[in-house]
Amino acid sequence: MQSEPSIKVIIPAFNEEESIPKVINDIPKSVSEVIVVNNNSTDNTAENAMAAGATVVDEPRPGYGYACLAGMDYIDKQSKRPDIIVFLDGDYSDYPEELDNIVAPIINQNMDLVIGARKKELRETGSMTFPQVFGNWLATFLMRIFFGAKFTDLGPFRAIKYEKLKELQMEDKTYGWTVEMQLKAIRKKLAYKEVPVRYKRRIGVSKVSGTVKGAIFAGVKILGWIFKYSIK
Repeated sequence: MQSEPSIKVIIPAFNEEESIPKVINDIPKSVSEVIVVNNNSTDNTAENAMAAGATVVDEPRPGYGYACLAGMDYIDKQSKRPDIIVFLDGDYSDYPEELDNIVAPIINQNMDLVIGARKKELRETGSMTFPQVFGNWLATFLMRIFFGAKFTDLGPFRAIKYEKLKELQMEDKTYGWTVEMQLKAIRKKLAYKEVPVRYKRRIGVSKVSGTVKGAIFAGVKILGWIFKYSIK
């Protein structure tokens, strides 16, 4: 990979008008383009993202996976493709300034996929709910048992080589996006690594873990992907 690779960021965003400018402003200058996917927001998310300097892509169909796929589709249509894609949430729970640490193993060690692992000692108290913590533990435990994986988190802050991302043929439209990527990376024998990252309380209410319905649906989708791959 070239010494200064092209890096683009995809940020799915649903009603994140307060947090999205903070996220964009904290992204390092090493990134060539920030793409905010406005996922059927009813507030000023799109306007605030554009004012902060991001490209805004609209995806009216609600769903984290739908938003990520829309961002990828936008990039696919560009004449020059990036070397690395970074996925980052729009709620300001991650520390965008740590992006260079996330992509470093791809640039320096030829890793294909890097997951930002939200280690307990680096998490702000209350930043992850019990369903999130338990769900991450259960999912990664099952991935270790069934596939010999070494993942400890399904963290959304992640980087992947563009060409490898395309090879995965991602398809999940909702909450199974992160685990689908990690399972397919295992199946494709991609070189992967985790990098510890800090994590803080998000701005606003979570659309997934903030509701019982969302937490259950996310859990079902994640476990569904794991068991689907375990019987292949």
